[in-house]
Amino acid sequence: MSENSTQKWPAGAATGIGSMPGGDAREAARTVTGSLESFPYLPELPARGPGADMIGRTLGMLVEVYAHVEPSGWRVGDRPGRDTRRAHAWLGEDLDALEEFTQGYEGPLKVSAVGPWTLATSLELRNGEAALGDPGACRDLTASLAEGLRGHLADVQRRVPGAQVVLQLDEPSLTAVLQGRVRTASGYRTHRAVDRAVVEGALRDLVDVAEGGPVVVHSCAPGVPFGLLRRVGVTGVSFDFGLLTERDEEAVGEAVEGGTTLFAGVVPGVDGRLSDPAGSVMGVRTLWRRLGLSPGILVESVVVTPSCGLAGASPVYARSVLAHCVRAARSLADNPE
Repeated sequence: MSENSTQKWPAGAATGIGSMPGGDAREAARTVTGSLESFPYLPELPARGPGADMIGRTLGMLVEVYAHVEPSGWRVGDRPGRDTRRAHAWLGEDLDALEEFTQGYEGPLKVSAVGPWTLATSLELRNGEAALGDPGACRDLTASLAEGLRGHLADVQRRVPGAQVVLQLDEPSLTAVLQGRVRTASGYRTHRAVDRAVVEGALRDLVDVAEGGPVVVHSCAPGVPFGLLRRVGVTGVSFDFGLLTERDEEAVGEAVEGGTTLFAGVVPGVDGRLSDPAGSVMGVRTLWRRLGLSPGILVESVVVTPSCGLAGASPVYARSVLAHCVRAARSLADNPE
């Protein structure tokens, strides 16, 4: 396993990504904990509005960095305002609901926050440009996020004492940051690619926040940098399995051999017809054979998830997807070859 993996989720595990449909925190917590009995997570409910989305929730966790909503998005402010208070209130509501439905729970429990690079692409400075274009602002944002997450992880641990808290960093913009594809406010230019060593350093600072606990990085964008994430010491990489290309396969194989868990998004996150559970993980088995990996490590190396968050799904479909992931993971455990 990677250096900072102090626990292993159950073999044949399944979990979700983050977002759920609707605006009822208790209903979302009931669904997640009921469907994912061995690997639940703290849901996000972005339908409630700014501050309940993944960017707003994470900005609300920051220490001594404040943001408010402008027509163009989130922008740095001088002091905590209505939008910050709303983000705090919704996170508190979500945590209360999770605590209610995890009484006596022991095992892995996943919480998520936006990682430093996607956050830097999503937060505007006072001049209207993304923080990404200002190295000093990026450093300040990373430090503030690290401090805020320490408090958040401690709060979750206090509320659910039996939990082994797993930190997921959502980084859908990471590849665009590395490749210099993030557009400026005008839309006519792109921000310069950030040096890989700088990117790795910030992510390593966030991995260190978990103090040896498991950290997963999630991206449902193409071109996930598996090698970079392995170097910074993450325990797992969460991705949309359907976006893998032949180009990614060598890096995926190296990640598995290095002990990195693959959180394989194999079940569509928007309403549609679900295949049978065994069919959902057929691609994982095929990839395993193609890479020459041992079938014996498959069930310990893969966690089954939806392809991305479920905010765009109907409540009925969202429940079906989580249950389907559990059945697909069991299929993988029963027949890894």
